[in-house]
Amino acid sequence: MKIAMIGSGYVGLVSGACFADFGHDVVCVDKDPAKIESLLAGIMPIFEPGLEGLVAKNVRAGHLSFSTDLPASVADADAVFIAVGTPSRRGDGFADLSYVRDAAREIAESIRKRCVIVTKSTVPVGTGDEVEKIIRQAAPDAEFEVVSNPEFLREGAAIGDFKRPDRIVVGTEVEWAREYMREIYQPLYLNESPILFTSRRTSEVIKYAANAFLATKITFINEMADLCEKVDANIQDVSRGIGLDGRIGAKFLHAGPGYGGSCFPKDTLALMKTAQDHEAPLQIVEAVVRVNDLRKRAMARKVIAAMGGDVEGKRIAMLGLTFKPNTDDMRDAPAIVIAQGLIDAGAEVVAYDPEGMEAAAALMPGVTMAKGTYQALDQADCAVIVTEWDVFRALDLPRMLKTMRGSTLVDLRNIYKPEQIKAAGFTYVSVGR
Repeated sequence: MKIAMIGSGYVGLVSGACFADFGHDVVCVDKDPAKIESLLAGIMPIFEPGLEGLVAKNVRAGHLSFSTDLPASVADADAVFIAVGTPSRRGDGFADLSYVRDAAREIAESIRKRCVIVTKSTVPVGTGDEVEKIIRQAAPDAEFEVVSNPEFLREGAAIGDFKRPDRIVVGTEVEWAREYMREIYQPLYLNESPILFTSRRTSEVIKYAANAFLATKITFINEMADLCEKVDANIQDVSRGIGLDGRIGAKFLHAGPGYGGSCFPKDTLALMKTAQDHEAPLQIVEAVVRVNDLRKRAMARKVIAAMGGDVEGKRIAMLGLTFKPNTDDMRDAPAIVIAQGLIDAGAEVVAYDPEGMEAAAALMPGVTMAKGTYQALDQADCAVIVTEWDVFRALDLPRMLKTMRGSTLVDLRNIYKPEQIKAAGFTYVSVGR
């Protein structure tokens, strides 16, 4: 099939490259000429393992192309995916749908054949209705159906998630649109990936409900970690003990500094606003958002406590800045809040991240960016592992001790065994142990 992907950011680019790898002819469209020029030159606007090679492969095969010309790209398409940004709106936290509405208006002017118009962006319930209204008003004779098809991609593992999904959710009750979507996802269907067909509004709720539930699991285990510290228990064993219960599952039960990234923070806020507008407040989700915000600030206090309650004039090395490993995404990263808390307490903060340095520098002007792990550790009084990149999982502990001025290691991701680090001569602080 011929697919036009409107938006060449994280979701659009990954989805477009994967659809092209299925054998469809895909054009990824973006308003930013510089982004398209970079993509045409083989330069990725984001860091995602395997993406550069996948894009290059399908460009060579003639299945994937890039353009700023939306009308030409849409005119011949069997499916038009809307994969533009939906950031949190200032003031109330609701999803900013201006990019979605703009895309719908431009699509309406460009439709020339029957097609499905698929919202891939994460959008509040009822957005599909609004997109359909915009297009029908502008193009009353066009033959189309608006379909909801939310993405469930984890940054750092997006290609695998796309090609081996737990499920594919498709929101439409029109049979010909369902057939189009079955054909688009046929390679996955043949591999027995389940396709769940629902109403459009139900599909929109599923995406938000999934992210809110995962955010709740993270926040729950973080609070359990606080309890474990008070009662001399081990949060990792607690996580295993409850995660082995099939009703609960082991994923998203790793204690740490709180969730961040492009999805959970904005999606929980948008879901809260939708619920409030419909007089069905989600008190659990509201508590999750509040507790997670407090969690990030508490991690700065944890580091200060590890230093005896005073970091005035102390040099703190932060290892890892992105909200998770294998991405360059700094959106709502706990590191931002932690660093600011340490700086406010009088510390000098030096940091290193394998992929997030450029984005971090713009968001953390008070932090000195180092060129490598041991450059960040040079003369540090304390080292803090904030993001569990593989490069930090096998640190040269003797070298660390020689490089650092102090010997305190705060591990906010529990990637080391306490006895191992203490035996190496460190004062070791972790989470929930």
